[in-house]
Amino acid sequence: MGFNKISEFQNLNTKEIDTNIFKLKKEILELKIKKSTKQSIKNHHFKHKKHAIAQLLTLKTQKNT
Repeated sequence: MGFNKISEFQNLNTKEIDTNIFKLKKEILELKIKKSTKQSIKNHHFKHKKHAIAQLLTLKTQKNT
């Protein structure tokens, strides 16, 4: 699983960007819960999801301008 390319998100509108951000934040929360309950997770998933959130927030800012 590599990093998402920003070009994958560029054709989304602001509403879709918001829903994707919400889903990614929810996934991060689920990963944190799994980590705290000592379940098997891969730590690099945190980094990939945070990176995707940053890309979506950047696109959202660019589209609002």
